[in-house]
Amino acid sequence: MGKGTIAILTGGGDVPGLNPAIRAITIRALRDGYQVVGIRRGWAGLVDYVRDAKADNSENVQPLSEAVVNRAGRTGGTFLHTSRVRPSHLPRGRVPPHLIGYDEPTNDITKDVLKNLEHIGVDVLIPIGGDDTLSYGKRLHDEGMNVVAIPKTMDNDVYGTDYCIGFSTCVTRTIELTHRLRTSAGSHERFLVIEVFGRYAGFTALLPTMAGAADRCVIPEHPVDIEQLAELLTQDRNKNPSHYAVVLVSEGARLASHEGMSFESEETDMFGHKKLGGIGEQVGAALKESSPKYNQGRRIDVVNQRLGYLVRSGDPDALDSIVPMAFGNLALDLVARKEYGRLVSIHRGFYDSVPITSVTSEKKVVNVAKYYNTARLRPIYQFDGAPLFIMTSD
Repeated sequence: MGKGTIAILTGGGDVPGLNPAIRAITIRALRDGYQVVGIRRGWAGLVDYVRDAKADNSENVQPLSEAVVNRAGRTGGTFLHTSRVRPSHLPRGRVPPHLIGYDEPTNDITKDVLKNLEHIGVDVLIPIGGDDTLSYGKRLHDEGMNVVAIPKTMDNDVYGTDYCIGFSTCVTRTIELTHRLRTSAGSHERFLVIEVFGRYAGFTALLPTMAGAADRCVIPEHPVDIEQLAELLTQDRNKNPSHYAVVLVSEGARLASHEGMSFESEETDMFGHKKLGGIGEQVGAALKESSPKYNQGRRIDVVNQRLGYLVRSGDPDALDSIVPMAFGNLALDLVARKEYGRLVSIHRGFYDSVPITSVTSEKKVVNVAKYYNTARLRPIYQFDGAPLFIMTSD
């Protein structure tokens, strides 16, 4: 007789490393005597599931086998698909027709999600996602569901873990693409302004800059003064034999001259997040305007580029192939010990786990005093006693 059924889902943005995590969980769980199913399209699969034996739920639930996960295990993205659906804040127009009694503009259908999990026969749920996805995982844990969570986000901003699946590939791609763009910036003797991901946390700008991809970086944790940045970049450009300079700008960065203003659209997702984008172009335009003051009256033109999905697509790098495998096995260790309500984690270079409540306790952001030189707008190169990636949730 089997031990029960484990369900896996992936929510939020796609990143390289999700499929290796699904593969690791599935193979270990099957060999430990569990059945394994994948919930498709994140929490949307549990929203749209129909509790009827005759219903076709193949778009919502997928049985997982070694053959299925081995085909996808070395590829990027998530073959289970993903979404940003939030069952506790579901707009009336998104409530499926078969669910009745939800007539509010925003509805909490958690009671039906729990009934759906019971109907599927799920004994343990393993959500893989960022703080939004995992915050709803915590909600289900609070409601009595056996949950073990795995952190995933390119921004590396899930509190409670030093590392999230997808971050290494994001940094690797940022470094690679920035170096490619140098040829255009150097050919035209311009500033190169590159906008990278990072809503609240500047790790995806800080780490590539530390690795030499850029001269300066602008992060959400410290509003940038454009005049200061223009002066520093002009100095960098004039020292460079090819007459160009590079700055990485987090999408959530702020201008000191526009304090309180954010570069985001009016449309929000179910987690209340507005779509960010455009700060890189604003920084570029401001740099071009200010550059004559620091360049003997001559304007310096700008190459602007938003990396966007280029850094979150494609196959995982080595670290995002290894860590998901470890996280998947850590999750199954917790299941074997019946230690639910946990988030697998890395702390100061060691694999560990923390209570899932960590993901909603506070935001994980760059410690500016320790890691960011506000006078120079670049990282502080100080590593004694620091963990890999120089960041913890302490």
